[in-house]
Amino acid sequence: MARKKDTPQKAALREMMSSFMKENNVKIKDGTDVNSIMRDMMSVILEGALDEELDQELGYSKYDYRNKETENSRNGHSQKTMHTSYGDMELDIPRDRKGEFEPQIIKKYQNTVTQDMEEKIISMYAKGMTTGDIESHMRELYDIEISDSTISRITDKILPIVKEWQERPLEEIYAVVFMDAIHYHVRHEGRIVKRAVYIAIGIDMDGHKDVLGMYVGQNESAKFWLSILNGLKNRGVRDILIACVDGLSGFPQAIEAVYPETEVQQCIIHQIRNTTQFVSYKEIKPLMADLKRVYAAPTEEIAVSELDAFDAKWSGKYPKIAKSWRDNWANLSTYFKYPEAVRRLIYTTNAIEGFNRQLRKVTKSKTVFPSDESLIKMLYLATMDITKKWTGHRQDWGQIHSQLEIYFEERLS
Repeated sequence: MARKKDTPQKAALREMMSSFMKENNVKIKDGTDVNSIMRDMMSVILEGALDEELDQELGYSKYDYRNKETENSRNGHSQKTMHTSYGDMELDIPRDRKGEFEPQIIKKYQNTVTQDMEEKIISMYAKGMTTGDIESHMRELYDIEISDSTISRITDKILPIVKEWQERPLEEIYAVVFMDAIHYHVRHEGRIVKRAVYIAIGIDMDGHKDVLGMYVGQNESAKFWLSILNGLKNRGVRDILIACVDGLSGFPQAIEAVYPETEVQQCIIHQIRNTTQFVSYKEIKPLMADLKRVYAAPTEEIAVSELDAFDAKWSGKYPKIAKSWRDNWANLSTYFKYPEAVRRLIYTTNAIEGFNRQLRKVTKSKTVFPSDESLIKMLYLATMDITKKWTGHRQDWGQIHSQLEIYFEERLS
């Protein structure tokens, strides 16, 4: 039986550990060797957190004397033996010259370590808890005082993993890639600004769904999407059969510049929302019934005929609706050439909108993020939590795959 496909997070960790073991010629013979490595990793994390606590206490980082505003200073380290489930561990505890520093993550008389302490903090952060909530939670459950800044620094350990995940190799061919952006407010240089988080979700030729990338940028633009598409190509994506996008101006041209053979399907649901937002409440129901005859038509020929009928009936009151559909028809009508199973998959970006809804649930307690890094940390951890449930493929994937093999025979061969 083949090994189950790694999650992006596990793949990144596997790569990191593999490099570490090769570079240091580490050989694991039994469970004792595993415990030894885990003990060393834990000590590095805890010593780093303790040093950061002292930085916070003194108000300046090591060697940063220009920002020193206290008469107190560092005074080396003392050694302490901690009992863990991986065996006894020696820790270097930082000291200050005046003896005023009271470590919180490892208290003065504490000699045991809760091995999943940092994992609990990261897990709570992934669920959308604020640093203040985590601080209260740790104090109530474990009688541990951890400051907001210490929690932020612990979760900052995720940032190198996020970078590796954003740059990991991808499959050569994706059947469908959905691309959309979600917006958040971030504090930047003393002002609150709007940030677009660009998200690409791909379905590979085996029907497995995965988040290919997530990037923080300024307002959504075709130029930024172009850089993301080039990034996908550099990470090994040779071809995308169908790309499903919203109605952003210039988006199809950006896709064509990198993947000239990719078919573009503009999201029908986005188009409906954008063109009917100013329709009178009393007329929305009959208008939507007539518009449905267009996008639910069995063939493109019938759809064009129904659009003509819609235009004749409604253009007097709402002339922009039919015009917008005609202007975007080349990318709105792509799905008509495919059978029902493929149509249902590509005519809307629901796959990515459902994912975005789950992200919003996690981030609803955050009206403003303190930085871009804080935003990407939380979204990455939430993504890992969401995608661990993406283990199978669509029930109708066999039918969809056989249709794609026929339509894209030359590109798949």
